[in-house]
Amino acid sequence: MTKLELQKTANEVRKGIVTAVHSAKSGHPGGSLSAADVFTYLYFEELNIDPKDPKKPDRDRFVLSKGHTAPGLYAVLAERGFFPKEDLTTLRHIGSHLQGHPCMQHTPGLDMSSGSLGQGISAAVGMALSAKTFGDSYRVYTLLGDGELQEGQVWEASMFASAKKLDNLCVIVDNNNLQIDGTIEEVNSPYPIDEKFAAFGFHVIQVDGHDFDQLKAAFDEARGVKGKPAVIVMKTVKGKGVSFMENNASWHGTAPNDEQFAVAMAELEKAGEALCQM
Repeated sequence: MTKLELQKTANEVRKGIVTAVHSAKSGHPGGSLSAADVFTYLYFEELNIDPKDPKKPDRDRFVLSKGHTAPGLYAVLAERGFFPKEDLTTLRHIGSHLQGHPCMQHTPGLDMSSGSLGQGISAAVGMALSAKTFGDSYRVYTLLGDGELQEGQVWEASMFASAKKLDNLCVIVDNNNLQIDGTIEEVNSPYPIDEKFAAFGFHVIQVDGHDFDQLKAAFDEARGVKGKPAVIVMKTVKGKGVSFMENNASWHGTAPNDEQFAVAMAELEKAGEALCQM
């Protein structure tokens, strides 16, 4: 896809996020929106996947370690054709395959259930080790929140990944600087994120997480790293794309009401129209 096509697709993903969370009357829009661009790049450019064959053995694996941002993952899976976009309106409903956190038993395209912070990266490290052990070609990707870095399990997994030289592992950090109680510095600062991962033996790449040119360069660079895992630290804006949600911690886990939903969707429609005129 071209950069413009990726931007248009990411805007559709954002519409899906807002629609899903509004329909559920609960969920996590802020961190889903901040990751919408990387979700789009992963599922439309980077990952070796096939919506018609979600379990193909050589597929690349993706683990959403910050599992509460499932609305973002579901929106991109629907956009990519793993299931109908109409399903997004069933988020968190009884009987729906789209639960509040990813459940691999029920949703096509999911490689791991997640939600307990820190556990996703640990599962991803295990997948990468398995590929190395059995000579499989697939790569493993995992997306973490910056607040999630406060979990000790993240660093245990990182130490192991480095010790085992898992160069088939790409960790992505969504550094939007906000968590449920405020800024990550106020709660328990994980900074400097780049130096911490470097100290744990990672190849570190830093990017603007909303710039598709930078994302392409970062994933290309990560794929070329040998002998150590890679981490892409993305600077992002929480709530990106919806003006009243941007850089506002209160939208970490709050659903828009009907009026707010209408405003958000109008903004995203306007953004989409502007992209179509480019």
